[in-house]
Amino acid sequence: MPELPEVEVVRSGLAPAVTGATILAVTVLDERALTRHDGGGADFESVLTGRVIQGAARRGKFLWMPLDTRAPGAPDEAIVGHLGMSGQLLLRAPGAAPERHERVRLDLSHPVHGEIAVVFADQRTFGSLAVDELVPTADGAPGGFGTDAASLPRQVAHIARDPLDPAFSDAAFRRALGRKASAVKRVLLDQTVVSGIGNIYADEALWAARIHPEAVARDLSSRTVGRLLAEIRQVLEKALAEGGTSFDSQYVNVNGQAGYFAHSLNAYGRTGEPCPRCGRPIVRVSFTNRSSHFCAHCQRMPR
Repeated sequence: MPELPEVEVVRSGLAPAVTGATILAVTVLDERALTRHDGGGADFESVLTGRVIQGAARRGKFLWMPLDTRAPGAPDEAIVGHLGMSGQLLLRAPGAAPERHERVRLDLSHPVHGEIAVVFADQRTFGSLAVDELVPTADGAPGGFGTDAASLPRQVAHIARDPLDPAFSDAAFRRALGRKASAVKRVLLDQTVVSGIGNIYADEALWAARIHPEAVARDLSSRTVGRLLAEIRQVLEKALAEGGTSFDSQYVNVNGQAGYFAHSLNAYGRTGEPCPRCGRPIVRVSFTNRSSHFCAHCQRMPR
């Protein structure tokens, strides 16, 4: 599933192409892409046609594109996107041939770039688009990356900030871990505690911080939590610089290009290969419906 770096790469690619663009037409080819929308395909099309997109924002793994106000007194709204396991948001020339697994297409007219299409393609149909009301942020800070407005979609309001967000609170994160009797990796994957981190980057950050994935979160010292946060940020920033992690053709940016961070992984997906730090083999163990990859020597379980 795409994590913070992959989604941020998509957001940053969309922003210049959609900001200030008018939606000329909306084509819904598969209503399964609208599972989070309160209405069917016809409603989605009618609500959006003629609206102006004001930007592209992100919190965690959610994207949204704020819209102009429909009428005086109407609520502020945005197009909300979640890529699920295989969703793609692609920029295409007007009239371009349909993409494989295309679900929704937005035809736009940009005041500078002219006409362009935003295509939502999704092989496994776990991703979604929706029009949702914007609500105030709980802390009064901007809703996420790419926006100065202290608001975010209602269906994103429960998602915590991510460690790269300027408004992220290290102190609150430490307090949250101090209340958790579960494994630290499980806490990192809890999007209500910290967002944007999935299986790949959790394994990479824990390896870098020399923390066993099953270590009890509340037993970690403040110093250890600080080291973990520093490594999380470094891993995410490096992945962003390399365009995210792509293991197959599903994880691409808005131009259909893959990321290269998979070549920089130290633990995830490297079962049996030598640990880059000590040379002992990376091990893989079952973790809920996923797997954890770590070095049993460098990341020892606390006694």
